[in-house]
Amino acid sequence: MGTRERADGATESSELPDPDPAGRRPRSVPKLLGLTVLGALLPGLGLIVGGRRRIGAVVLTLTLGLIGLGVYVGLTRREEVLAAAVVPSRLLMTSVVIGTLAILWMVVVVTSHRSLRPATGGASGRAAGALLVGVLCFAIAAPAAVGVQSVLAQRDLVQDVFVAQGEGKSATRPTVIDTKDPWEDKPRLNLLLLGGDDAPSRPGVRTDTVIVASIDTATGNTALVSMPRQLTFMPFPKDSPLHRLYPNGYGQEGLSLEGRLEWMLSAMYQNIPAAHPGILGPSDNEGADVLKQSVGEAIGLKLDYYVQVNLKGFAELVDALGGITVNVNERVAMGGVSSSHIPPDEWIEPGPNQHLDGRHALWFARGRYGADDDQRQIRQRCAIKGIVDAADPRTLATKYKAIARAGQQLLRTDIPQELLPALVELALRVKSGTVSNVTLDAAKLRLKYLHPDYDALRDTVEAALEQPTPPATTAPATTAPATPKSAPRPAPNPTATATAKPPGPTQDLADACAYHPTGNRPN
Repeated sequence: MGTRERADGATESSELPDPDPAGRRPRSVPKLLGLTVLGALLPGLGLIVGGRRRIGAVVLTLTLGLIGLGVYVGLTRREEVLAAAVVPSRLLMTSVVIGTLAILWMVVVVTSHRSLRPATGGASGRAAGALLVGVLCFAIAAPAAVGVQSVLAQRDLVQDVFVAQGEGKSATRPTVIDTKDPWEDKPRLNLLLLGGDDAPSRPGVRTDTVIVASIDTATGNTALVSMPRQLTFMPFPKDSPLHRLYPNGYGQEGLSLEGRLEWMLSAMYQNIPAAHPGILGPSDNEGADVLKQSVGEAIGLKLDYYVQVNLKGFAELVDALGGITVNVNERVAMGGVSSSHIPPDEWIEPGPNQHLDGRHALWFARGRYGADDDQRQIRQRCAIKGIVDAADPRTLATKYKAIARAGQQLLRTDIPQELLPALVELALRVKSGTVSNVTLDAAKLRLKYLHPDYDALRDTVEAALEQPTPPATTAPATTAPATPKSAPRPAPNPTATATAKPPGPTQDLADACAYHPTGNRPN
């Protein structure tokens, strides 16, 4: 190459600029773009190839170290990671770490591309490189932003729903918690699950769903005790101030069936705090504290905490999960008023493995028309099982922001924040354990009478919790055909009826919620 004289008398080199200071052949645009992508996938590699070997080696080493640490923690510390996901301070730190790593990653991508691109053969090559770098940075920033939002949504959920032990007011929850090992001297954790129905047509909140979940803290096996909502003369512990007011239980003699409605279990949540505010002491939820004492006394268990579900938010949670899958064994009404003989406009028809959205799942759990309380309680337990089954890791990871938002509108509880890490570990055992239903013989226990036999009820629950958990024996529901909408009610089998055995003390929900249509088709 030589020089040439310009018109102004100056000399100009006819040499092209050396595309690589080290004397290497210039890289083609496709090769440059490929190395940029490779450097983004494995941060540090692009810097090494671009000649910045020392800093590239440091970045690559840190990258491989972080990947190795992540794999190690994911394989060996999974429970600890999940436990940290319910600690607000750690969640805030996690969001900062995610944002910082994303920014550093984008800086490495840009720097690597500039190191690889001393010259690109022209403006079009530079434009292609800039466009690729922009796309790569967006591919890093977008999921990082979603991750930060999900982490902060989880933090908001924990802070809004769960109150610290020293901040919340409760007259019934345990006052001392061993956060290191809260289950050391506690073989069972007893939770009161409440479903509050505060529809606009009904004054106040009626707890039409009252279920006790007794969890074996060693195995995660869970027994569910469903309390009929029409129970009257519910007892209280002798050391409770409410026992002095209602020594024979919450009820009143000589009332009509309609008059008893305000003395039933479903009315206690609202009526007792309204009649005797503050009687149990400071409380963030007096109705729940009343029911914890009374239901615990009725079944002979000390209830530790409550979880209250607002049924209006139940549909939102199910939608956030993408729906639930249940077996529908009888026709379920969506509306209607039995007492006024007003039929519903819609029905959920029988069929196996039906995928229900939030609206249909809510009616599946609460539909009353043409059904008794026993049928509703079974459906409610199956809806709970459907939610547990739907909350798999993939769903939680992809839809968590919507789930957390629904949870804020759905839940109230007196479970303290300090207990959440241990509860997460216990929840993993519950998911891998067996959920069973404690069978209550309504006739033997006189549950539909004015004075139920609560002594016999306590004995039944005690015997059920002492029994080993029964294995599931029902065949998968996918093998059972759906009952046609026009199918008549099947006639009972005399032989089967004669030889049928009474239900055991517990029944696995896999069996109770399997597809075995009853032919019950109210209209």
